[in-house]
Amino acid sequence: MQFNRSVLTGLVAELPPEVWTSDEVERRLAPLYGRLKLPEGRLELMTGIKERRFWPQAIRPSEISALAGRRALQAAAVGPADIDLLIHSSVCRDRLEPSTAAYVHGLLGLGPQAQILDVSNACLGFLNAVVLAAGLVESGQIRRALVCSGENGRPLVERTIRLLNEDLSLTRDGIKPYFANLTIGAGGAAAVVSRDDLAGPDAIRLLAGAWETDSSANALCEGDTSSDELDMRTDSEALLAAGVGLAQRCWGRFKQESGWNEATPDRIITHQVGRRHSSLLFERLGLDPAKDYQSFDRLGNVGSVSLPATLALARAEGRVRRGEKAALLGIGSGLASLMLAVEC
Repeated sequence: MQFNRSVLTGLVAELPPEVWTSDEVERRLAPLYGRLKLPEGRLELMTGIKERRFWPQAIRPSEISALAGRRALQAAAVGPADIDLLIHSSVCRDRLEPSTAAYVHGLLGLGPQAQILDVSNACLGFLNAVVLAAGLVESGQIRRALVCSGENGRPLVERTIRLLNEDLSLTRDGIKPYFANLTIGAGGAAAVVSRDDLAGPDAIRLLAGAWETDSSANALCEGDTSSDELDMRTDSEALLAAGVGLAQRCWGRFKQESGWNEATPDRIITHQVGRRHSSLLFERLGLDPAKDYQSFDRLGNVGSVSLPATLALARAEGRVRRGEKAALLGIGSGLASLMLAVEC
């Protein structure tokens, strides 16, 4: 997968104001911790996640996407009439029908010339949407696309805390499928995918990419609604092993497509899961941990928002400078991996 004319511009992260520390989550789980005699501090110790963020009030995914999308348009110095395609790419959606993009389109006041659609692929959705939009840019069908994502993990975390405290039949082994839920956060991200001659000098140039799929692992992390509430169960150990194995295979394809090797990228941005996933991924791919930029310690796992928000934060903090090469290593339940070579 090669790109010649596509860039990302106006990349932003939209972070909620309310902070839940891992200590606070454990305090809310006091009945469970007391009943099973679980040691305090295990959540942060096992994941490396000190805190995650939530909105203090009910909010729809479309509203989060629109918050990020509005800032991305401003940062890219383009208006509603300049967007030919809008893609909402998060796990969270307002409802089954219509597309959440239809609500985002209305909130942003985009014109009738903008196509709309949702792209959903677990935590990989944002990168998938970028690739699809870039393909349309490369083919000349569109000039610019707005890709946005809005994730709200608060309902899932609150339900999980309530379930773990109230279900007295759960044992130490029985709580394991719910543990990953407690790492989830909330946030938004957006960027404009543009033809290069229509973007400013600070655009991120897309160079090449590769993907790999392992659907034999599609039952390792499954989420759905239960009694009108969110529910998710994860085999964390098996998912870690399968995910890193998939990433190794995808990395081989990525090197062939990009012409890069382990030493080429100046910075490496991954999907943010936690400390164990990050360290094992860098070890198995033979990458230098010093090139990693992490956000999971303060944001948790924010689904499809994690990788683009992490890249946006790294640029804002000067941890990725203009002209540097960055490898974006995405992965999502299913399992699917997508890796992009970019020049910042």
